[in-house]
Amino acid sequence: MKGILFLCRLQDLNRERHGYAKAFRKKGIHLTCVPENFPVDGDLKVLLKMCPDEPSLIIQPEAVFPVFPRGLADAPIPTACFQIDVYAYTHHRIYWSMLFDYAILFHPGFEEQFRRVGHPRPLTLPHAVDAETFKPAEYDRVFEVGWVGRVDGPIYKTRREVLQLLSQHFRMNEWWRPHTYEEMAKVYQCSKIVINVGRDDYPQDVSLRGFEAMAAGALFITRLPSELSLMGFEPNVHFVGFKDERELLDLVKYYLSNEKERQQIAETGREKVLKEHTYDARVEALLKVLEQDKGQLFAPARKWSQDQVQLLYADWFSANGWFREAWRYLMHVEDKASMMWLRTAFKVLARQIRFHVRAIRSILSFLG
Repeated sequence: MKGILFLCRLQDLNRERHGYAKAFRKKGIHLTCVPENFPVDGDLKVLLKMCPDEPSLIIQPEAVFPVFPRGLADAPIPTACFQIDVYAYTHHRIYWSMLFDYAILFHPGFEEQFRRVGHPRPLTLPHAVDAETFKPAEYDRVFEVGWVGRVDGPIYKTRREVLQLLSQHFRMNEWWRPHTYEEMAKVYQCSKIVINVGRDDYPQDVSLRGFEAMAAGALFITRLPSELSLMGFEPNVHFVGFKDERELLDLVKYYLSNEKERQQIAETGREKVLKEHTYDARVEALLKVLEQDKGQLFAPARKWSQDQVQLLYADWFSANGWFREAWRYLMHVEDKASMMWLRTAFKVLARQIRFHVRAIRSILSFLG
């Protein structure tokens, strides 16, 4: 592996992207990111010429500021895309992944959906941790319950209610505010227990929180059924589960009172995460697959017509709020009378209308 081109700016290599970038660099792999002034839909050939050496892999890492260059369907080297919250808008994510040789899925249980629709190379590489961040540290576990994460928005209604209830009974960190990565790590290292309440539309979600909490040596408590079970974690061995939020108060009280049992489960979970679920392990698994495939190119869109590829680009850009680019790709399609063009144009228009309606509502709300 000579090098990797990340389709994002250097400053956008945060969270999962930072973990992968650090692990790649530890392997001696050179990383190239997109320059600051590069257009969101610039030419991939131009990007490749900017690389010191031709990379062996191109990754679209689902960054906050994404870059989706034209020419991906004709890329001369393998391409991969991160699908981090793959449970959200799954059918859209499958469609966009058709442009890439590998779809890297951060949650288990979705590979079959990708294969059934025609993507030959979905790879499940779940969330992971940077082991160096969670080296043993002498912190007092001053928080009885710890939490870091989003609490805004309608899909977190249950989460807000649970955290408000817990904060009335237990000593907690400032769970209502955003935390930096360093703050998050310290909160978990200072917590006896970390609670997970997934999204209302995907309650089995564990996300990064589960791996980070266990790596920090806290007892992790999450709802059952949990996607942790699909990754070899066992309830009451590596973590503790609950089926109803009404159980939580008694469950937390029990494990705060039974320190030896709490520490045993927490340590077992910690050992498993740091052995099997680090970014180093994920990169090792990905490089092994790439080595076995010997540069083969699998993306279904490589065999599509130009019109089909243009429509995919239009769909992706409109879903990410880049409407000018979306309409430009739509206008480049030759067959504008096809049902596929009409469906895509309708989706782009509907998304644009919703975007402007939300903007107007925000302005009106701000004005009171």
